[in-house]
Amino acid sequence: MKIAYFDCFSGVSGDMVLGALIDAGADFEALKKILSTIPVSGYVLSAEKVLKNGIAGTRFTVTASGSEKERHLSDILTLIGASSLPERAKQWAGDIFRLIGGVEAEIHGKSIEEIHFHEIGAVDSIIDIAGACAALDMMGIDAVHCSRINVGGGIVKTGHGMLPVPAPATAKLLAGSPVYSSGLEAELATPTGAAIMKYFSKSFGPLPDMTVRNVGYGAGMMDLPVPNLLRVYIGEDSAREGYDTVLSLETNIDDMNPEFYQHVFDRLFEAGALDVFTAPIIMKKGRPGTLLTVLAREERREALAEIIFAETTTAGIRAARLERTVLDREMRRVTTRFGEITVKVLSRGGRVVSVSPEYEECRRIAKERQVPLKEVYDEAKKTAAALMAE
Repeated sequence: MKIAYFDCFSGVSGDMVLGALIDAGADFEALKKILSTIPVSGYVLSAEKVLKNGIAGTRFTVTASGSEKERHLSDILTLIGASSLPERAKQWAGDIFRLIGGVEAEIHGKSIEEIHFHEIGAVDSIIDIAGACAALDMMGIDAVHCSRINVGGGIVKTGHGMLPVPAPATAKLLAGSPVYSSGLEAELATPTGAAIMKYFSKSFGPLPDMTVRNVGYGAGMMDLPVPNLLRVYIGEDSAREGYDTVLSLETNIDDMNPEFYQHVFDRLFEAGALDVFTAPIIMKKGRPGTLLTVLAREERREALAEIIFAETTTAGIRAARLERTVLDREMRRVTTRFGEITVKVLSRGGRVVSVSPEYEECRRIAKERQVPLKEVYDEAKKTAAALMAE
């Protein structure tokens, strides 16, 4: 799997995304040709090497001539639809503008059809978003991952007047994603950059296991105390077969009604937890307590933490990343004298390790047929084992 990891140590903007991808190998001339099919005019594209605090990066620029007109979402979608962008890139670009449109509508208390795009509807933003989508498609990227995003701080001048940083649209777009401010008084994350990262990123966090083939730097407009660059790593997923990394969330609880735990379990599983379990512990001053542990993917961290805080009495959560060894899993249907039953087949290196019938299905059939549960379960397991041995 070919992946791109964006390191947003100095924020992210649409032009920086394109600059980074061009710097990492996207063909600028081919991009220009594709983008020229979008029916807008009066602009010139350039991509040049610049230095930011001694580090070379590519500065992608859209220079527009003449006055810009405000556009509705439907106007932008029509422009994208009329272009010769690859179909996948068209879909992505349209989805990103719909994402931005929904956020703008919520912020301004209007319907999405009523929203006039200011900066986002300008030629440079259309080119930045469509170009980023085209470049990712051109480079054959299968998955995008992103670091925490440095949003900056202070006040910025916009089409709606002076606004706090991050701008309201940026803040809303990044809801649920890990962000921070390094203390710099500058708009480091823009709505276009935030929307691109929010839409594409499978996870936000540390650099994933990957074999790096290339590194690119996209340069921003500002000169800052730190390099105003967006770094992208391009490479392949190098996670070892049979291994993966999960996040472990833990908390100690000693003052909660134990009847609540099943409800907490249900909510956590519904929100994407891989596993949830408890263990009895002895806490300070000899108090008996319960250790709640939740295993999950990195991208589910914030959602699961919110549930733990809302549904339990804890005041803090510990987090650790764990590597685990896992068996290959496959769900199969087997035909027994009680009817079809789903079984989970676990294997390693092509060798079947174990077969487990689905408990709830066996229980339902046992109740319907009025036979012992163990009889249905054993029949399904024996049938599946015989099929696996063939």
